[in-house]
Amino acid sequence: MLHTLHIRDLALIESLDIEFGRSLNIVTGETGAGKSILVGAMKLILGDRASTDVVRPGASRAVVEGTFRLEEATPSAQAVRRLLEENEIDTQPELILRRQVSSTQSRAFINDTPATVSLLRDVASQLVDLHGQHEHVSLLRTEHHLDLVDAFGMLGEEAEACRKAWHEARTVFQRREDVRTQAGTLRREQDVLAFEMEDIDAVAPVQGEEDELEDERRRMEHSERLFELTTRIQELLYDGEPSVHDLLAQVKSLLQDAVRIDAAFESTLQEMISAQIMAGEAASFAQEYQSDIEFNEDRLEFIRSRLIAIDALKRKYGGTLEAVLAHRADIGERFEMAADVEGTLSRLTEEFGAACRRLSDAAFAASAARRQAAHELSERIVEQLAGLGMPRSRFDVRFEYREREDGWATHPETGARLEAGPRGVDHATFMISTNPGMDLMPLARVASGGETSRIMLAMKSILARADRLPVLIFDEIDTGISGAVAQRVADTLRSLSAHHQVIAVTHLPQVAASGQTHFTVEKHVETGASGEITRTVVRQLDDQEREREVASLLSGERITETALAGARELLAARPD
Repeated sequence: MLHTLHIRDLALIESLDIEFGRSLNIVTGETGAGKSILVGAMKLILGDRASTDVVRPGASRAVVEGTFRLEEATPSAQAVRRLLEENEIDTQPELILRRQVSSTQSRAFINDTPATVSLLRDVASQLVDLHGQHEHVSLLRTEHHLDLVDAFGMLGEEAEACRKAWHEARTVFQRREDVRTQAGTLRREQDVLAFEMEDIDAVAPVQGEEDELEDERRRMEHSERLFELTTRIQELLYDGEPSVHDLLAQVKSLLQDAVRIDAAFESTLQEMISAQIMAGEAASFAQEYQSDIEFNEDRLEFIRSRLIAIDALKRKYGGTLEAVLAHRADIGERFEMAADVEGTLSRLTEEFGAACRRLSDAAFAASAARRQAAHELSERIVEQLAGLGMPRSRFDVRFEYREREDGWATHPETGARLEAGPRGVDHATFMISTNPGMDLMPLARVASGGETSRIMLAMKSILARADRLPVLIFDEIDTGISGAVAQRVADTLRSLSAHHQVIAVTHLPQVAASGQTHFTVEKHVETGASGEITRTVVRQLDDQEREREVASLLSGERITETALAGARELLAARPD
């Protein structure tokens, strides 16, 4: 959710801090008070283009900073964290997006780290949908429609099957293309590959062999010294006069006498007994090790020559024994491919055909399920639109297959080759007609702003759980509506706020009365030493102030008792 918004020196705003509520936030204010400045500030942290003339006169720069609280396990939060990690930006429970605009430049920051505006826009697009201009309305983007149908129909498994099948087909396809591309080169390299294989196979190194040979060489080269050391160890521990064993035995005897007098010596006695046992074990190990010491001149020479051969391979083929073995595996595979390019291509073509058949099965299973989900989605959206004052509207999801000669999928009935991707073979477009006799048209081409707003509201109400964006901002969505429709808009916004944080700029009293948190935008003109100064301020209203604000929306500038009574009635009807 958008927790706080800080604005400094932006247009008529000198300094402003707003703390939004979790559910439905209402913003009202007279025309010209500065509501558009507030919306413009939010657009800046969403990655909108910044104009240098937004800086408040007399200030060096304008600053807008939004602090978002990321819910731990939500898809939007996970998507944001992936973007931050990919761009080496620290992730925190709170996400801070900031824009700074001066007369010469605009800068963007994410968690106090400089970032491109493009990255800022990508991050913000995972969190916020601002309905004002089309560039921020995710539902108008055709590429988003299929995902929404899948989410509405809970078709995650079908979509994942498509994605998995497509990736399998792409992997085989790429391997086949690599063989085709490398075929000529492989044939020319065959002699070189054969030489390198023979060179490595002549030594036939084994994983881990080098370390074992180094250990054996070191022991054999120092066998005489090791014999001397183990002999001396045995002398000191057991064979000497006096030996460590004898001395420890004497100390143990003394401690036993001491224990009979004072039990405080018991733990020391036990430690001495352990020391005597350990000394005996050390002497036994030295004796056993010594009996295994042997020096074989032929074996030592073999080890040295073997290490020299391995070292030569390392210098040629990668610097380590692991690199040599990996190189041998690679050239072995390349040699086999070179020796049987046509056979390899034939085998990969068969594998690709099988992968394409699996892709077709997954794609058309998903396609059938999508059409069923789209039918139900269309019916529910039409119902919502009727309640929002558009009773003659029609809505449909148009699905399209795109034929392609080299397509990876095959239509099960016509046999036509179709373009296929990670989401299958479907291309979906939301279509709508808002008036009788009007043809269905793509949603992005729908006419009036008022109609577009209600369509967005209806769709978001239906897709509330499917749409993963946690913050929805509506700027004047209620243009051109009133009466019963206005109340339905208010009810719909309330419903949306159960699944999203909603910020609504409105002039409708029904909508204003439905919010949990209410802000008003005001313009103040003050007289200073240099003349009049105009400032825009935003205040959160208490219950009494809300009553008067809603009343002013009902009756205008002159608030009557009737308007106050109507405001109280609207506020009282608001669900808790």
